[in-house]
Amino acid sequence: MTTPTVLKALGRAELTLLMRNRTALFVALLVPVAVVVAMRSSLHELDLGAAGMGVAEVSLTGGIGMVLLMVVHSNLVSAYVARREALVLKRLRTGEPSDLDVLTGIALPAAALTLAQSAVMVAAGMLLLDLRAPARPELLLGGVVLGVVLLTAVAAATSSVTRTVDSAQITTMPLFLVSMAGSGLFVPLELMPEKMASVCELLPMTGVMTLVRAGWLGGTPAWDLLGAALNALAWTVISVFAVRRWFRWEPRR
Repeated sequence: MTTPTVLKALGRAELTLLMRNRTALFVALLVPVAVVVAMRSSLHELDLGAAGMGVAEVSLTGGIGMVLLMVVHSNLVSAYVARREALVLKRLRTGEPSDLDVLTGIALPAAALTLAQSAVMVAAGMLLLDLRAPARPELLLGGVVLGVVLLTAVAAATSSVTRTVDSAQITTMPLFLVSMAGSGLFVPLELMPEKMASVCELLPMTGVMTLVRAGWLGGTPAWDLLGAALNALAWTVISVFAVRRWFRWEPRR
């Protein structure tokens, strides 16, 4: 089979499993929205005007970051571990699909769902919250796509240290907490002390969020955009190396 055929078959099978898993579907669809609603009330206490942003803009761009973390990272760690423990990965690897085909095919439904939810958030912001259209939609789309690639690689790497599907809730928590606190999802780096912001600029999700926010608001210097892209690409390369070195295709004993 050709690679497109393999990816289509794997993606369809994974989508079917996702639709049957009500817990995973609930986390993917509703938890990001719930977090945005919960965070929105606390954002009024921040001086967002100093960063050139409003509550609605920070809420929705942060919501896109939440979708990336929950739908791609958290969901895929559980998916990779579940398929590994059920010997699905082992069987697939002995067939025609390459390793990349297998990992990518499993990730396709999460990627499609992320793009769809991000589009819905942009539309909701424009229609319901009276926000302007994204100033640079190509940057917004590029940030989301880069985030999907990055977090797919991080998810595959994280699955190597995750023993069971239940323990995925623990192994995915560090990235979630670090990103929420320091990657600018809901607290822009411009509002942080200078030294703290300098450290937070190096976090895995910071580059992605910089591109997403720049895509919506515009006005970000080209040098900052380049730094954000390089940050995300560097973490992607590190994660791919970790996957090639430590990813497990057979159940952990």
